[in-house]
Amino acid sequence: MDLTVKASNNICATIFLPASKSISNRVAILNALSPVPQPLYNLSDSDDTAVMLDALCTDRETVDLRAAGTAMRFLTAYFASRPGQRTLTGTDRMRNRPVRALVDALRTLGAEIDYMEKEGFPPLKVTGRRLPGGEVTLDAGVSSQYISALLMIAPSMTRGICLHLTGTLVSEPYLRLTVALMRQFGIIVEEERQTFTVRPQTVRPIPFTVEADWSAASYWYEVAALSQTPVEIELPGLLPDSLQGDATIASLFRSFGIHTDFTSEGRVRLTRRGMALPNRFDYDCVRIPDMAQTLAVTCAMLHVPFRLSGLQSLRIKETDRLKALQTELRKLGVVLTEHDGKVLEWDGNRCDAEPEPVIATYDDHRMAMAFAPVSLRRKGGISIANPEVVSKSYPRFWDDLQTAGFQTNP
Repeated sequence: MDLTVKASNNICATIFLPASKSISNRVAILNALSPVPQPLYNLSDSDDTAVMLDALCTDRETVDLRAAGTAMRFLTAYFASRPGQRTLTGTDRMRNRPVRALVDALRTLGAEIDYMEKEGFPPLKVTGRRLPGGEVTLDAGVSSQYISALLMIAPSMTRGICLHLTGTLVSEPYLRLTVALMRQFGIIVEEERQTFTVRPQTVRPIPFTVEADWSAASYWYEVAALSQTPVEIELPGLLPDSLQGDATIASLFRSFGIHTDFTSEGRVRLTRRGMALPNRFDYDCVRIPDMAQTLAVTCAMLHVPFRLSGLQSLRIKETDRLKALQTELRKLGVVLTEHDGKVLEWDGNRCDAEPEPVIATYDDHRMAMAFAPVSLRRKGGISIANPEVVSKSYPRFWDDLQTAGFQTNP
């Protein structure tokens, strides 16, 4: 089913964002590792977090993690460190997302993990036990989630872990988020350059309340930037000193005239200050790769040439996001150039746009949400294929667009 989104005029709305998926998934693991798990409040209602929580509670030997990449990585490590046997599987796309680097590292630390089908990919048979731990080296340029997965289970290892990272670290804010949350749960994490040491210790059980999701907020920044009429959007629950790396979106969108005001009531208020735009927008997304789609679509719709680098991890996301962005923006008349699997660039090169484009989403929630605001720049709106994919991270997204005055019709 396709969903047609048509723009709203004079957007003025209060949007209650979902809780942070990144924080929810990490505290779910840390809480499960504590001797007496405590209540967790305001957890994300996303599909990914629901899958994580179900897997942590189930006694089933075969656990279907569907399209939840974070759950696959975190739970591979978690179940490897706990007594029992599990088979972890997922969607067709999940069975084509590589996990070799994580599995190799876990095996070095004493884990017993077998590939059930294709070498280097799920499904995985995990035979868990208390791991001896020790020293291990990992390429930091593949996925920060591998690093987070290893660090979070380290306190339960007999010798703890000494984790050496090589290369350029991708998505560093997510690693910083993991370490900060571990420390809130009483775990001592020692760090020297690119070496992390976690000694055997007990995870301190604490009740925890999850803050709102800055990743979800990014689509409302895009709405504000693409709106051609006055806009005022309030987003409760976002913290100015958030540990979430995607909070950077607030400073990035100043380039597009969007002002962020943190109110005394604990809300973010978005307004546009003028219509001036940059002549060009260049940014290294290596720390915030999930924002690449939002930034690319925003720039393209505002006719701002851009160069986004640090995108090497986009190939192994929910879809090949580099290819997906090129394909779908071409439908809107925008011709992107890719360099070395790391860079997307647009110098203003255009082609004929499709008269009634339907944006394919490739089972990727961020494709749907990044392209929905395009309706603000097209008289007939924009059609989104398989709109239900947003449930992976932001189940109420289409309802919230309606709250802001958009029309959404199947």
